[in-house]
Amino acid sequence: MAKIVIKPVAGTQNRVVVEAAAAEEKTAGGIIIPDTAKEKPQRGKVVAVSDIDDKGNKPVVKVGDMVLYGKYAGTEIQIEGKDLLIMRESDIFAIV
Repeated sequence: MAKIVIKPVAGTQNRVVVEAAAAEEKTAGGIIIPDTAKEKPQRGKVVAVSDIDDKGNKPVVKVGDMVLYGKYAGTEIQIEGKDLLIMRESDIFAIV
């Protein structure tokens, strides 16, 4: 089976594909968090970035960056068993 390659296409804004980090399993005090109580992660690793938007702006983030993004940012997809998000670069708050 061929490996799937994802390349985001820029329109009015640059697009970024992010692999969401795993949800926390334990609290700082050592309490195990059940699956039903886990929160959606708000950080992840950039796996793909569009080249340039229609205004000629290059993306600030690059592949491999760890980023923080909004709780409801992006569109969730699953490719080859990985949970990925496709979002606008403007949905990213910070590079960690």
